[in-house]
Parts: sequence; C-alpha cells; structure tokens
Amino acid sequence: MSPPQQKETAILENTIEEKQIDIKQLAAEGYYFEFPETKYPKLPVFEHKDVGHLADPKKASLLDNATKVFDLTPNIGTEIHGIQLSQLTDQQKNDLGLLIAERGVVFFRNQDINPYQGKELGAYYGPLHIHNVGGHPPNLPEILPIYYGKDIPANQNIKEFVARRTADGWHSDVSYELQPPGFTFLKIDTLPGQAGGDTIWSSSYAAYDRLSPELQKRLEGLEAVHSGKEQAAGAAASGHTVRRDDIEHTHPIVRTHPVTGLKALFIQPGFTRRIVGLNRHESDALLKLLYDHIAGGYDFHVRFKWSEDTVAVWDNRVTSHVAIFDYLDYGKRHGWRITTQAERPYFDPKSKSQKQVREEKAQQESN
Repeated sequence: MSPPQQKETAILENTIEEKQIDIKQLAAEGYYFEFPETKYPKLPVFEHKDVGHLADPKKASLLDNATKVFDLTPNIGTEIHGIQLSQLTDQQKNDLGLLIAERGVVFFRNQDINPYQGKELGAYYGPLHIHNVGGHPPNLPEILPIYYGKDIPANQNIKEFVARRTADGWHSDVSYELQPPGFTFLKIDTLPGQAGGDTIWSSSYAAYDRLSPELQKRLEGLEAVHSGKEQAAGAAASGHTVRRDDIEHTHPIVRTHPVTGLKALFIQPGFTRRIVGLNRHESDALLKLLYDHIAGGYDFHVRFKWSEDTVAVWDNRVTSHVAIFDYLDYGKRHGWRITTQAERPYFDPKSKSQKQVREEKAQQESN
C-alpha cells in the first residue's frame, strides 16, 4: 500500500536546506509507511567497541545531573527524571551505556528527542540497523515505526496478535543477525487511551541465575539457530521487499556481556528455532522449558506503563521483551525506534553470573 501524499502540516522546516518530518503528526493524519523495493547486501562484519568501557563506574555525569533516579524492580529497570536524551554529553552517553548494560532497560519520560536526533544518538553506540522488512517514514530507513490499532492498514497480521499467547511474543530485536543489536531506543508518542499498550522486559542475567546449576552447566557451550525466515516470508506474502537474504545465524544459548562480563540467557521464542546438536524432539522440549522459564519469571520482569513522549532504552544482549496488545479494539499506539548493532554473541567460560558477583561483593563488604 502506498503512503498518502505527505501533508504540509507534517513538515518541520529547520533550515532552508533541510526539512524534517514530524512522524507523530504524520501518524495523526493517517498511515504513512513506505516499503521501498530497495535491496541491501548482507550486513558487513565490524569490530564493536562498546562505549560502556569508557564509563565512570559511578555514572556521576548522568546520575548526579538527574532530578530523580529509582529502580523499578531489584533485577531490571531504572527510571531517570530531569535528563533530556537530546542533550547528552559524550561522557553521559558512556555512563548511560554502562547503566543500560547493568540494569537492562532505562526509562526517560517527557523527552523532546526527535527521530533525527535519535539517529545521531544511536550512532554513538554502534551502526544503525535497517530492518529487513519493516516499513519506515519517508527517507528515514533507520527508523522503525511502532504503529498498531484496529484501523491501521499495517495490521494485516492483527489476527495473529490476537490469536497467539502474549508469551509467544517474547523476543530480542532481530537476534537472527550475525551481529545482532546492542541497544534499542524506543519513543512512544501516542497512546490508545488511559490504559493499555504496556511493555514487559525480562532480565536475561536473572533468567540464567534462576536456572539450576546443573542446567546452567548443560546450556553453557550449546548454540541455537536464530532465524528471520518466517518474518521475511510474511513480508513477501504481503508484497513487501525482503531487503537482505542473510537472515539466519547460530548464537550461544548463554552469552557473555562484553562490558559487565556477566552471563546471560540468550534465547527467546521470537527468533530462536532449534538447538544445534540435539534432535528435534530434544530441542523442542528444552526450548519449551526455557521459553516457559522466561515467560513465568515474574521476579525478573518489569512491566512498564507508558506515558506519551517516554523513551525506553534497553540492551538486547541481556533482555527479552514483549508488547501487550490489549488495546487493538480501543485505539492506536504509535512511536518509533532506533536499533544499534553490537558484537557477535560469544560465551567466555571465565565469565561470572550476576548472582555470583553480587555474593562476592556482599562478602567483601562484610569483611
């Protein structure tokens, strides 16, 4: 479906040379997605240098300049007030990188950042990912809009959302890439009403910790196939171009975060398909156990109630998340996301679990 002609009210003219699109206004006026027939080569391999290594362990540049900072749960989720993401210094960006790696997801309300500023901020953390099949605003392929509601043409698969269990939607963004995402920045600017449209995140550090030591040992060293083939097939069936063909890769089930050095369970039903070296029966049984473990891990979840112009930033390497589609009969929810690529997942046998590090720290403090 072709997007409607861009309306004059949806353009913000910042300079004579450049016109910036206000996608929130575009969404208010109607469906605006573009699906160009552009094909891309496979994503280039690169050395990821995580800026979290440059952070102050105390994250003073960020936290000391906030008006309020509080954790939403013990294991995942921190909210920060009084900071504008559009105005971060490089040191604040470094400190934020470390905080996200430690807490999984960080929330900022009342944000003025626009998609153009979002691109600039995201690029500080790594190459910006262009989605393999998703529609995007005019001339902004790095922006993936979030746009759902009962009257939205994009919802050709709306019946799928309603029919499946929410638990089946747990995922880490495009984990099927060779070097899958590090951070995702998501700004929600339109909500369906006073309730609905929450998102849940799960800590992959704590998910690993909650497994028995024997199962932890069995999982370490195993690998699983992550695939975007079903996603691509769905897009092709809708007449949309699949931009890259290289969309299936193998990653460790337990991975090590390069900054925190912690072990995380890297598996989810959204894109994980099978475990290498096991037969189908064994693989399906173990995957089901792990998926149920993630979905039922209420002690390492955070469920976030959005307010308009809130930004969530999460680390896909150590979290999974799922959107709650409980509003599709009542209104629409709109926003946009920027996703940055990171390192190829790896497992370091010398890495530690979050629980182990916490216990060692407590022991040191007691001595």
